[in-house]
Amino acid sequence: MAAIKKNHHPNKDIAYYKRQFWKIFGYGFAGIILFFILASWGVFGAMPSFEDLENPDSNLATEIISSDGVTIGKFYNENRTMVKYSDLPKHLVDALIATEDERFYEHSGIDGRGTMRAALSLGTSGGASTLTQQLAKLLFHGEGSKFILFRLVQKAKEWIIAIRLERQYTKNEIIAMYLNKADFVNTAVGIRSAAKVYFNKEPRDLTIEESAVLVGMLKNPSLYNPTKEKRKQLVFDRRNTVLGQMVKNGFLEESAKQALSKKPIVLDFHPESHKDGLATYFREYLRDFMGKWVKDNKKSDGSEYDIYKDGLKIYVTLDSRMQQYAEEAVSQHLANLQQEFDSEQKNNKNRPFLRLNDQETQKLMMKAMKNSDRWKKMDDQGKSESEIIKSFGVATKMKVFTWKGEKDTTMTPTDSIRYYKGFLQSGVMAMEPSTGHVKVWVGGNNYKYFQYDHVGQGARQVGSTFKPFVYATAIEQLNMSPCDSIIDSPFTIPKGRHNVTETWTPQNSNGEYRGMVTLKKALALSINTVSAKLIDKTGPEPVVELTHKLGVKSDIPAQPSIALGAVEITVQDMVAAYSTFANEGVYIKPQFITRIEDKNGVIIYEPVAESHDVLNKDIAFAVIKLLEGVTESGSGARLRTQGGGNGYNRVTGYPYVFTNPIAGKTGTTQNQSDGWFVGMVPNLATGVWVGCEDRSARFKGITYGQGATAALPIWGIFMKKCYKDTTLTVSKKDFERPKNLSIKVDCWVPVKDTTDTEFEQDTDEFEL
Repeated sequence: MAAIKKNHHPNKDIAYYKRQFWKIFGYGFAGIILFFILASWGVFGAMPSFEDLENPDSNLATEIISSDGVTIGKFYNENRTMVKYSDLPKHLVDALIATEDERFYEHSGIDGRGTMRAALSLGTSGGASTLTQQLAKLLFHGEGSKFILFRLVQKAKEWIIAIRLERQYTKNEIIAMYLNKADFVNTAVGIRSAAKVYFNKEPRDLTIEESAVLVGMLKNPSLYNPTKEKRKQLVFDRRNTVLGQMVKNGFLEESAKQALSKKPIVLDFHPESHKDGLATYFREYLRDFMGKWVKDNKKSDGSEYDIYKDGLKIYVTLDSRMQQYAEEAVSQHLANLQQEFDSEQKNNKNRPFLRLNDQETQKLMMKAMKNSDRWKKMDDQGKSESEIIKSFGVATKMKVFTWKGEKDTTMTPTDSIRYYKGFLQSGVMAMEPSTGHVKVWVGGNNYKYFQYDHVGQGARQVGSTFKPFVYATAIEQLNMSPCDSIIDSPFTIPKGRHNVTETWTPQNSNGEYRGMVTLKKALALSINTVSAKLIDKTGPEPVVELTHKLGVKSDIPAQPSIALGAVEITVQDMVAAYSTFANEGVYIKPQFITRIEDKNGVIIYEPVAESHDVLNKDIAFAVIKLLEGVTESGSGARLRTQGGGNGYNRVTGYPYVFTNPIAGKTGTTQNQSDGWFVGMVPNLATGVWVGCEDRSARFKGITYGQGATAALPIWGIFMKKCYKDTTLTVSKKDFERPKNLSIKVDCWVPVKDTTDTEFEQDTDEFEL
């Protein structure tokens, strides 16, 4: 026992353990310092440079902004557009601070108190990650590693980057950067996209409870996704937790919280997609244009702009209000007219094709099959042609387009092809004649299901809408006027004349002849023999030359049959050509961009309008007066009347009863495959085409297949909506009359010929 007492020195042992403790603490502290120094030097992986911190990779979407200031679409890899701190509502910022980082304004990137709490509780009370640390993670290395050693390295880097960010940016800038970078799922990256996708609002317009929903999602966007029905209660509770945090931190009164907590979550869900939303066909046309533009307009360093990540702002000429009205007009009318089309097809075994034999039908179907995604996919997989064809006969579950929305069904891919080919399609474009600014572009019914653009991509036969080009040539070359008379009588162009290969005797649609008529009446009633006589006098070549001067890019044969519309032209070119008449004979190329800015607001592109003189003012005005006759007493007269008649039950939106001057022309091609109407008021020209994808899918008769029934109603509905919107300035005035007009345009107008029904005046027999 004595020996034991002799070797026992309690005081020495305490001193020893103290020294050991401080030695370990010192080494540990030094190790941590060294660890952070090495991390800051990039030993454990590259750290962002000063330049990286100054300009972090933003991956910003390119915005497409309409002439009335509405974002109508985006090009993006990541659907994110920047918003400034000044555009954030205070309650959104308060909710964020209260929920994610209560001491945000007190720390310099790292919350010491929160970190100590997290360390002592081994992370059970939270990770103490500040907003600045979360921003560092979002900007520079993404989701943390599951491996503890790697996660410690990443955490150290987060701390270092957070401190540097705090030195580089103000607190407000950090908040804005964080909200701009956060992912809210459902294609919404950043607070501006989230506000738009979930509530169809700009961030500044969010209510307190809506802001609480979005802030609540930040903890786990997938878990707290408000669109999921099964998580409805979870999201509701999470929102109220955020509201509670706002009370706890003095940002919200308890009474206000109690009231807001009872409110249901009301979404206005608008997932943003390249195939959904407003002006989808135009946006794809613009995407193609920008693909060429970036190659010709490089950055100062010689590199190309990336429309998916450089955050450009493309200011376009489209008006979002007018675009919406045009899309509504197409859907409203075609959904109605489709019923009549389908009714005609009930007993057609070759539905929807008319007058095709089995061999012709099979050839058309095979072409469609080979152009399908299914064929291309199976071909890439190395499948044989017989295997691919066999697959088209196997019933498959699919989602299909209907005029009442998408529908789940089961059908074979072959039947699916026939089904879609039976839908009426439309192309609509409107532009300002004096500027060339395109205000409306509707390329089809639904871009998700029908991706062919019937404005800029598809050229169709134009029928009688070509006739004004013939009349304009005659007025210019033969010094004629709208009031000059010509005989409507049988007429033949013999073989060999004007390159005609067979004797050509054009017929009027009703087989009747009216004798002496003015040019104004002849165009109003779309008399075929008069158009043929005029082109015989001028020759086809001058008509072709004038049409090309009017901006039509189609290849036009120099043959007399073009007088009746045997020419394929796009809606875009037709509207631009007609606009020339309203613009005093000056052609202006359609323009759809006003300027492009980079992400900093610097203008990097401003197009210059392309224009050239085509006709003098007097001739252009004379053509306008001819076209006014069409809507006064011709095939477009239903725009001004309230009467009845065949086909009126499918003329959607009728009666229109416009009283202002309208210059326009209907057109119907042979066999009712294409219906047209191009109508103008002084500051807006609008062209409408209606038909099916294939010309062999068409109406049986003239009643519903003519332009006055198929296309004109879309123009009428669209214009009624425009005139009703007092924020728009669509003109109701007269077309400007040139001073000292040298051409007689004010003709004596006889009593309307009641034997001429508007259902007989628009069909053109032009095949030789």
